[in-house]
Amino acid sequence: MAKPKTPVPACATPAGDDGRKAVAVDPKSKSANLTRLKRIEGQVRGLQKMVEADRYCADVLTQLGAVQEALRAVGREVMRNHLRHCAAHAIRGGGDDAEAMYDELVELFYKNAR
Repeated sequence: MAKPKTPVPACATPAGDDGRKAVAVDPKSKSANLTRLKRIEGQVRGLQKMVEADRYCADVLTQLGAVQEALRAVGREVMRNHLRHCAAHAIRGGGDDAEAMYDELVELFYKNAR
């Protein structure tokens, strides 16, 4: 059974396969996140080379931890932007948008908890 889609909040516009696209993304945050993600991409390629070269397991695990923390940092920034723009807008508006946002935030916090 397919999971029902979350309603599109007022701060998102229909786009793509899932029907949502952010409309209020802080340009500085976006740039910083793209820089971080490119660095993470390089770290992952480095990890692939470490595994191919049979590097010491503890060294590989250390690098895996660094990649995971870097991804969490990007996630925190994306969450901060979502709260600052999308969630604040929906909650201020009240009604069904606010209720849908509360549900969405609970799910996001649950899914992203360590």
